[in-house]
Amino acid sequence: MSEDARDTARREIAFCEHVLAKGGATVLTETLAGIERPKSWEKYPAGEVFDPQTGAQWFYHSHDPSTGGGEHGHFHCFVRPDGPDGPIHHLCAVGVDPHGRLLRLFTVNHWVVDDDWLDAGPTIALLPRFDVHMPQPNYLVNRWLTAVLAAHENEIAELIRIRDRVIAAHRRDNGGDAHADRALDVTAEHRTAP
Repeated sequence: MSEDARDTARREIAFCEHVLAKGGATVLTETLAGIERPKSWEKYPAGEVFDPQTGAQWFYHSHDPSTGGGEHGHFHCFVRPDGPDGPIHHLCAVGVDPHGRLLRLFTVNHWVVDDDWLDAGPTIALLPRFDVHMPQPNYLVNRWLTAVLAAHENEIAELIRIRDRVIAAHRRDNGGDAHADRALDVTAEHRTAP
């Protein structure tokens, strides 16, 4: 992705955050709108978000808040290149703090999301397909998440490459099916905030 395209995506992130803030909202408050007490591990919104034109799909969930780290939860981002009934491929997760601010991008082992696994090359080729133009649950949240993946496409591509190297090393060092080994969940991480 060109630096101009990355700059455009960064401006889109700032625009979405600014418009949401004018209404006293954030990407997190809009994602969880109407949910008084979000449950750990529950997927929000119900039914996930899927754009039938691009195949982009996402859901949000949080973990036990006692684990610390300042992260409220994260958006898992996927692409279904063959439509809603076709295979689903995880691209990355986008971690946010309790105020909806971007904290980190990360990749996960296969067992975490149980997607249709693709090696790094074909997964990276899907990154430009993540483009969500849907009104639900909130258009600005969808545009923000699309812009985050665009602005950080190079970093995410490297995370995906690292993911494959980490899994290969884990297989070599531990034997067995590294994709199913629950001792390995997060495979690579890029911190975007202190």
